[in-house]
Amino acid sequence: MKVEKISELTTNRMSIYLRCLNELAAEGTKTVSSESLANRFHLNSAQIRKDLAYFGGFGVRGVGYYVEDLREHLTKILGLNKEHRVAIIGAGRLGTALTDYYGFSQTNFMVAALFDTDKEKIGQKVGEVKIFDIKDFAEVAKRDKIEVAVLAVPAQFAQSVLELVTNAGIKAVMNFAPTPLRVQDNVKLKTVDLTISLESLSYFLAHPNNTNGGNVKPNLSERRGKQLKKVEI
Repeated sequence: MKVEKISELTTNRMSIYLRCLNELAAEGTKTVSSESLANRFHLNSAQIRKDLAYFGGFGVRGVGYYVEDLREHLTKILGLNKEHRVAIIGAGRLGTALTDYYGFSQTNFMVAALFDTDKEKIGQKVGEVKIFDIKDFAEVAKRDKIEVAVLAVPAQFAQSVLELVTNAGIKAVMNFAPTPLRVQDNVKLKTVDLTISLESLSYFLAHPNNTNGGNVKPNLSERRGKQLKKVEI
């Protein structure tokens, strides 16, 4: 497996495949073909085979994939065969909501600590998770073996908080602040911008005939005009 050639889009799809396999396993399904997997979950069978081929040959001719075996392989590939401890920076509405997110209990991610600058919040708990002073981040992160940091802070503070957590040795960061951030080459930053997603949906509301952008056609008059200008020059 050539890890350097594996794109983030591929790893995102691997996560989707694992979720589908989990559902099949819960139903008692023992084997599944790429075609059946694609048809059941509205995926692309050729893409499934291509993605899995990056990591080895998992299929059996005439059988397809053994669901439990493939689940185990994907779990290891995605690094989900061990617990990952998460720190959330920002104990506001978003940060506390993320702390209580039920999805974490179904994965190997555990919110181990919350951080904030508000003196009235420091020392309190959200569920079982204690809120610490952000000034103590490096110490707490080392003690509690934090691997992932989630930024749930106002945009104007996001860059400085990012630098604080990465200087403490954190290599994986998820950012919810709606602002572009600069990051070290050895740190993986993933930004979740709800505004961008909503604005994209707004475009399709404004152009209902352009389903998924499939019917968008170039402006021929504009294109011809540009070609004429090039000729004149």
